[in-house]
Amino acid sequence: MKSIKTFAAVIALSVVSFGSFAQTVTATGSTIDSAEAKIAAQAQQAGTSYRIIEANSNNGVHMTAELVK
Repeated sequence: MKSIKTFAAVIALSVVSFGSFAQTVTATGSTIDSAEAKIAAQAQQAGTSYRIIEANSNNGVHMTAELVK
């Protein structure tokens, strides 16, 4: 029983520490490609990869991405 609780605690702490690396960034552009290029540049500068979580194309493009290590 103690090993199950220890295992659950390790899993919970690893999820919390993984989440602490995530950072949200935004960019705007006239096209989806230009907004994504700005996101990619921010990710490269931070030395991370990115995952686009939102894009809106209403009179230009606004994009939000999450940087993940």
